Amino acid sequence: MPLDTPKDPAIAAKAALDPQNFALANCIRALSIDAVNAANSGHPGAPMGMADAAAVLFGKHLKFDAKNPDWPDRDRFVLSNGHASMLLYSLLHLTGYEDMTIEQIRNFRQWGAITAGHPEYGHAKGIETTTGPLGQGLATAVGMALAERRLAAEFGDDLVDHHTYVMLGDGCLQEGIGQEAASLAGHLGLGKLIVLYDDNSITIDGPTSVSFSENIPARFEAMGWHVQSCDGHDGRALDAAITAAKAETARPSLIAMKTVIGFGSPNKAGSYAVHGSPLGKDEAVLTKEAIGWSAEPFAIPEDLLRQWREIGARGAKARAAWEARLAAKPAGTRDEFQRRLSGRLPEGYEAAVQAARAALFAQPKKAATRKASQIALEALTPALPEMIGGSADLTGSNLTRVPAVDSQYTREAPGRYIGYGVREFGMAAAMNGINLHGGFIAYGGTFLVFSDYARNAIRLSALMGVGTIYVMTHDSIGLGEDGPTHQPVEHLASLRAIPNLTVLRPADTVETLEAWDIAIRNRHVPSLLALSRQDVPQLRLEAGAENLTARGAYVLRQFGEGRDVTLIATGTEVAIAVEAAQALHESGLSVAVVSMPSWELFDAQPEAYRQATLGDAPRIAVEAAGKFGWTRYVASEDDVIGMTGFGASAPIDRLYKEFGITKGAIVARAKALAGK
Repeated sequence: MPLDTPKDPAIAAKAALDPQNFALANCIRALSIDAVNAANSGHPGAPMGMADAAAVLFGKHLKFDAKNPDWPDRDRFVLSNGHASMLLYSLLHLTGYEDMTIEQIRNFRQWGAITAGHPEYGHAKGIETTTGPLGQGLATAVGMALAERRLAAEFGDDLVDHHTYVMLGDGCLQEGIGQEAASLAGHLGLGKLIVLYDDNSITIDGPTSVSFSENIPARFEAMGWHVQSCDGHDGRALDAAITAAKAETARPSLIAMKTVIGFGSPNKAGSYAVHGSPLGKDEAVLTKEAIGWSAEPFAIPEDLLRQWREIGARGAKARAAWEARLAAKPAGTRDEFQRRLSGRLPEGYEAAVQAARAALFAQPKKAATRKASQIALEALTPALPEMIGGSADLTGSNLTRVPAVDSQYTREAPGRYIGYGVREFGMAAAMNGINLHGGFIAYGGTFLVFSDYARNAIRLSALMGVGTIYVMTHDSIGLGEDGPTHQPVEHLASLRAIPNLTVLRPADTVETLEAWDIAIRNRHVPSLLALSRQDVPQLRLEAGAENLTARGAYVLRQFGEGRDVTLIATGTEVAIAVEAAQALHESGLSVAVVSMPSWELFDAQPEAYRQATLGDAPRIAVEAAGKFGWTRYVASEDDVIGMTGFGASAPIDRLYKEFGITKGAIVARAKALAGK
């Protein structure tokens, strides 16, 4: 072996359990130590502790081809405890991913490098999802496993047959989303999901006994998982455990690996001191002596690097065989599979959109925008076999289930509609995973007020550039009697603050259809539809082919010549603004009503269009939500007809009257601004 004998007797005993795997694992340890030291920042402990398991997984089980990292039937690997990022970067470099050069490793955590502090989707090949916020990697992986099973049911297991592997730590299992994800996976029997749990008994605050004393294997057994425990530094035991997990097809698997954080460090192993700080020069020298590593920093002995590169190339034969199977499929099947994986919309989609538009103009409908959303889905989903829906136990309220997406996803049969249960955060992250896997456009519903539960997964959708679609109904005090616990007030402002998220609050059936069209077409920006419980009239009555909602805002009505005042409104309040504008015009004012379904889309328009739409006259904004943020379009919060506090429990008409979101309030403010 191109490795010195470990100086530490206890480490030598571990090495003797599987010398070959120990040597491969030491490559990961050494690179992780060197990179974190060079950056003077990072988390060396977890990569050092999980290196043995990673070497077994990649060396003997993971199906991948480093030269073709986007191979659709590759196994997915998710590092849920993303602070251990040097574990993943080391693996990608060692196995020969072309973009993960040694220079990228040397520049860990530096500006412009693809080796960010936590793995960032899109920065490097082999990073399947952004991780770092603990627990979300697991929940996203559940989505990937959901997608794999559904895609296999559609196209056959000769094209779709891969596992999803997750590495995680105690933190992922302490976070609530970890429980949501594990519970759903167990319920649905996701047998190709395999989780390797780094049980190192350490948290940032000290030993896990400070805050965490559960029996994790027992908890997972209670959720219907296949559970094993093993020594996380015994390569042969790890190999046997993963082999057994792969053989279990009816249940997801948890392998609880007892490990030592910072394995090999004489003075820091097994302590929180090695979690988030560099070892330092002296301790790095001592650690390398202890594990039997004598190579220079960032250098990998030639024989070991050759072995790792062979591991990276091992999947080429399986990939070639898969490509041959795909090529042998009937042209229709092959073309549809490739279309689905590419994200291209089907040829019949545009016709479905235009037919839906024509139907709305031919027979205008007064409907809640949540109902308008259902109408849009009924029209569009037959043309989109990739659409896969769901709800967090609010299907009858969100109206997210339609005939084309009506087959329930169960343990026995993976349908197109997923019952996520009361797991909003888990649902949002799982939808990210479904979309990241490829082959699907995932959407899911809950109440807008519960976007708070899902918020960090929504943020990751935006950060990754993944087109997940969030259907958020009951979008204001207009939901009525359920009261302030369920009435969103601050939510629109907080969601609009997330970069790269398109928030859409449509005013009627036409804008809702257009909002769905925008969301479906945009596969690199997530969309959130804020939809009403109460009915609104159809305001767009003149047929036209242009998607005006895609402009973000447009002049919906013009009363009189010129402008004395401009009324800007969103969602259900657009109809109120139109009524107020009519009254103002009757009193002698010229008024433009601007419907603004999306701030983000409007802000992206050319300056000339924005200026022409908003005009130079005094402006009033109308929205049954908090006023925060509206001063980017109006002069003062006094010019916003909206909410200044929480709602109340009462019928809708009384609520709008009590909170001053009325035609009369708009008219009074407009006359004051116009000097009349």
